[in-house]
Amino acid sequence: MGEYAKALEFYEKSLEIRDISLPENHPDFAESYNNIGLVYYNMGEYSTAHSYLEKSLKIGEISLPPNHPDLAASYSSIGVVYNSMGKYQQALEFYEKSLKIREISLPPNHSDLGTSYCSIGSVYNEVGDYPKALEF
Repeated sequence: MGEYAKALEFYEKSLEIRDISLPENHPDFAESYNNIGLVYYNMGEYSTAHSYLEKSLKIGEISLPPNHPDLAASYSSIGVVYNSMGKYQQALEFYEKSLKIREISLPPNHSDLGTSYCSIGSVYNEVGDYPKALEF
């Protein structure tokens, strides 16, 4: 496991093919940028990860409806990066955006809602607001 260079090679190859065959704001580009960003996140390269995840989000905001679950996933991924960087306020903002979309677009017992609540609770825990963390 952990063959990040190989993963990046294949994701970038995918991006090159999409660049030739798809319009520039096609949602598949968002998927490619998201995947590349997550590899960089797993490598601990948070600034690079953030850059790719932001590209993914921008394309999603253009090409998807405003309450699409993929947008929620993008907001959540960026929140994870901010959380790992110790930027808790920014993480919270992105986790809350993700939660709002998920509350609208998913059934109330969907596991992604649980992920959102857990993520928000973990930020409050990190900043020492334990009563607020327990609400989530």
